[in-house]
Amino acid sequence: MKTAIIAIGGNALIKEGEDGNIYQQFTNARDTCAKLIKVVEMGYDIIITHGNGPQVGDTIRRHENARKIIPPYPLGMCVSETVGSMGYMLQQTMQNTVKKSKAVRKDVVTIITQVVVDEQDPSFQNPTKPIGQFFSKEDIGEIAKAEKWNVVEDSGRGWRRVVPSPRPIRIVEKDTIQHLLEKGKIVIACGGGGIPVIQLEDGTLDGVEAVIDKDYASSKLAQQLDLDELIILTAVDKVSVNFGKPDQKDLDTMSVAEAGKHLENGQFPPGSMGPKIRAAIEFIENGGRRAIIASHENLVEAMAGKAGTRIIP
Repeated sequence: MKTAIIAIGGNALIKEGEDGNIYQQFTNARDTCAKLIKVVEMGYDIIITHGNGPQVGDTIRRHENARKIIPPYPLGMCVSETVGSMGYMLQQTMQNTVKKSKAVRKDVVTIITQVVVDEQDPSFQNPTKPIGQFFSKEDIGEIAKAEKWNVVEDSGRGWRRVVPSPRPIRIVEKDTIQHLLEKGKIVIACGGGGIPVIQLEDGTLDGVEAVIDKDYASSKLAQQLDLDELIILTAVDKVSVNFGKPDQKDLDTMSVAEAGKHLENGQFPPGSMGPKIRAAIEFIENGGRRAIIASHENLVEAMAGKAGTRIIP
């Protein structure tokens, strides 16, 4: 049986131009799960991971706006809140999708996943991970001053809040996830990149105020489970060099060496494609067979080698 991690973005559930209400998110989840079930029907055991950038940003604002009524949750708890709610949404939707399938009979289970990070990670001093909705420069200026946000212009799409995003070191629930996968379950794990924790001297865990990039977390989990393939879904059909320029070139295949060279040349910005490429490189360098970066719409075609960009040894 082939095994794969499929990492879907938080924007798979909130499409561009939508306000992100829960009914829209469930509709988008049904579309996503309809594609995921086809991968299972192709003979794959899968782990579904997902981002939560839009959702956790909204959750934080919800808490902050209710500050005078209810004490707000810190960032780490807001991550866990969205991991639970999004896990429920994807789990139920995938269960319903399985029930309608003529070929698949599998249980679906969500694991609230903790991910160990280094408390000395430089991102705690230099926040870089965009979360939440996009704002105009004028609007975010007022909000950033009032809420003491760090903000950044994000890939020409508007301004967003940025928070610490330490690199993942270890997936705490790895053995449980592996056991469920071996039992034939469809597993939803590392939601939102996982809940960031540090390991104290006595071996116990403690939460920290950060978010983890879901692509790095997915790559780390795939490495620790020795899986065959890592599929990272995003908003574009293929990885490109000279993106958005007249000489843009879409790439069907990249070796690890070529991907690394393009990274060094600044082709893949840290706020967008950069983490996906680095996550794919790390996966391949640590024994992975194939990494694919493709759009959510073209998942099935990408798995069949007809779409997306493949990163290979």
